[in-house]
Amino acid sequence: MKTFFIADTHFGHDAIIRYENRPFKDAAEQDEVLIRNWNGAVSADDEVFLVGDFTAYGEEKSREILSRLNGRKYLVVGNHDTQPTSYYRAIGFDEVYPYPIVFGGFWIVSHEPLYINSNMPYANIYGHVHANPSYKDASVQSVCVSVERIGYTPVSMQEIKRLVAEAKRASGETLISGT
Repeated sequence: MKTFFIADTHFGHDAIIRYENRPFKDAAEQDEVLIRNWNGAVSADDEVFLVGDFTAYGEEKSREILSRLNGRKYLVVGNHDTQPTSYYRAIGFDEVYPYPIVFGGFWIVSHEPLYINSNMPYANIYGHVHANPSYKDASVQSVCVSVERIGYTPVSMQEIKRLVAEAKRASGETLISGT
């Protein structure tokens, strides 16, 4: 079993294509590419943390999309996930977290980036910022998993650890426990 992360899928959201310069002609094409990429990376036995902003669709289409995605799926609620947590469980998420979570005792998983400094023994996995150049793809203590930064494909925990370790080597800092 592997663990993956992805944020800001915005299934069914035509405007996000324009807002974020996504390479799709419409939401239908975006949906199919996201589903194909997800299922190409994730097996039925894997787990995926969708780090906010799942869909713009209503209940029936959201349930259908979710049912097409491989793995056990966990939602860390984002600013566009406006329904109660019970709604997201009812459409097929295995668990829903309305607040940031600590994963593996080291990684804080949140939709929006959190303030993490070098004196803190944590690193942040987040989304929300899409391709905003003010944020790095990966740094010593953070990784952005917005779809625009990860090739519209869930990224594995192994790859996240590699990216953080690479950022640490480049900065000259010593590695900390979670990596």
